[in-house]
Formats: sequence, structure tokens, C-alpha cells
Amino acid sequence: MTASIPKLIARLLAGCLGLAMVATAAAQAPEKLKVRLDWTPWGVHAAFHLAQQKGWFNAAGLDVEMEDGNGSVTTVQIVGGGEQFDVGHAALASMMIARDKGLPVKAVAVFARLSDVGLLVPQGAGIRGPQDLKGKKVAYTAGSLEAPFIDAFLAAGGLKKSDIELINVDAAGKAATYAAGRTDAAFSTIPFFLPVVSQTRPSEGIRFADYKLNMPSFGLFAPESKLATRREAISKFASVVGAAWQYVYAGHEDEAVDAIVGQRPQAKLDKKVLRGQIDALRGFFQLPPAAGQPLGAAVAADWATAVKTLTDAGLLKTIKDGNDFFVPGLVRAVAPARATATK
Repeated sequence: MTASIPKLIARLLAGCLGLAMVATAAAQAPEKLKVRLDWTPWGVHAAFHLAQQKGWFNAAGLDVEMEDGNGSVTTVQIVGGGEQFDVGHAALASMMIARDKGLPVKAVAVFARLSDVGLLVPQGAGIRGPQDLKGKKVAYTAGSLEAPFIDAFLAAGGLKKSDIELINVDAAGKAATYAAGRTDAAFSTIPFFLPVVSQTRPSEGIRFADYKLNMPSFGLFAPESKLATRREAISKFASVVGAAWQYVYAGHEDEAVDAIVGQRPQAKLDKKVLRGQIDALRGFFQLPPAAGQPLGAAVAADWATAVKTLTDAGLLKTIKDGNDFFVPGLVRAVAPARATATK
């Protein structure tokens, strides 16, 4: 009987400690964090909406407000202003270009480590790389991120722009133009457009990254002013999103699709397209993460490669050190137990 008393006391103490922790958490209101996304809802937002729906941000002590965007460049500029938002999600090459021009922003997390930009081609068309584009009609958008890399991509196949017929199409109409068969191929962001156009014109993507034109793609960034004052909250947010992505790609893709639709019911989203986008993105994440690193942690070598890619394209003029574009150590490993428990 007496031997069980210490165990009983231990249980009572544990219970009291647990109640104290709950009381402390209840007394402390979640810290507000305002996030600007790159675009209207699509597959790249899966982890954000899943974490929001499951309450993982709140469990980390965060009250997250997410606003949809209308393009990476715009998101970088707005978030970089440092007034309206704490964190932004965008194609990080746009952030690098803006920082090189003086905007005080830095990357916090990188989820898609390979550039999402590339070439969409019809399945079975025999187009396997730039060398097969001679004489083809190809859609692109002047002023887009893809445009400065077209020369280098074609050169990898021994071609010049004069060897193809480039058709300048507005970004909003490019997918429809290609899907309707009015061009033989299209330069664009692969994971976004591939599932969309494949509904009417089954297609595949040829990545710029496979032709030594790589740079970090989708990830999180923040103004330096916010990193100075809200570093811990930003770190918590990035860590939860990284863990949520890990959960999604552990066989919970459909759950993530439902979360996007549930969080944005007014958008009338196509679940098949969302699932296709999530599946297409997987190849750009380079899973599993680098050894000993949580998903989302920046890899220094990626940024060195990006500096060369963007400098060669004339998009970077000043900053030559890749380490100047990101803050290391903000993405921490988050145990998946919480995600599993709320499955």
C-alpha cells in the first residue's frame, strides 16, 4: 500500500501541472499574425488552410489571418512595405529581385526548392526538351518571371528565339490559349497550370531547373522590421506550415484539398484541380528534406545557385552572396504527434 503513495503523489502533481499549463494558455491570448498569400486559392496553399482548419496555429499560440493575393510580385511589394502584413508567401525569386533593388525583405522558409517555372507540352507530342521546339509556336507572357530565362533555356537545346514562334499572351489568358491548341507549348508555372490545362489537353511539364536554371520557388518571407520585433511568432508560423506540408505529403492530400475548399467556400474550387496541383508540387519540394533539417528549412547551396541563375539573366545587380537573402534557423522541427492525434 505504501509503495503506491509516491505514484499517487506523482499523478496528482502531474495533474496539477497540466491544469496550470491549461490555465496559463487560457490566460494568454493567441498572438495575432497577418499573412499575405501569393494568389487566390490553389494547391500551394494546402498546408496553410489545413493548419488553420485543424487549429494547429492556435495550438502554437498564434491567431493567424490570411489574405489572398494577386501575384507574387505584388505580395512582395505589399509585405515589404512592413505596414500591413507580418509574413508573405510568394515565389521567392521575386523576393530576391526586390531585395536586390533595396526592399528590406528576407526569406524565412522554402517549401518548393526547385523553380516552378518551365514549359508545358502536350503528352505524346515528342517535345522532350528545348531541342525539340524548333519551328514550334510557343506562348509566353512578356514581363513575367519566365521571360528572362527563355534565351538560356533555348540555348541549352542549341536554339535561339528566331528558331521558334513566340506568342505573347496575357497571363490571364495563357492557359486557355494553350489548352485550346492555339500554340504547341507554353512557358509558365508548371504546378499551377498543368492540372488546369490537362483537363482539356493532357500535358506534361519540362522544368527550367533541369537545365541549370534553378532558384527557390514558393516559400515564406518577411520584412526585416518584422523579423526584428516578431521573430518568435514568425518562427512558430513557419514551423507549423512546414510540419503541415509534411503531414499533407504523408498521404493526406485529399484532406488538404477539403481544407482549402472548407476555408474558401466562396471560391467554388475544383477539387480535382486542387489535388492535381498538390501532386504536381510534390516534385518541386525535393522530398525528403535535407538530412537533419525540417521541411522548409533554407539550404544555403540553393541560394548560391539562385544568385548565379538570376545574375546571369540580368535580374540581380548588387547582391552576390546567397546567404544575404534568407534567415537561417527559423523553421524548427515540430513533432507530427499533434497532427496525427487530430487526424
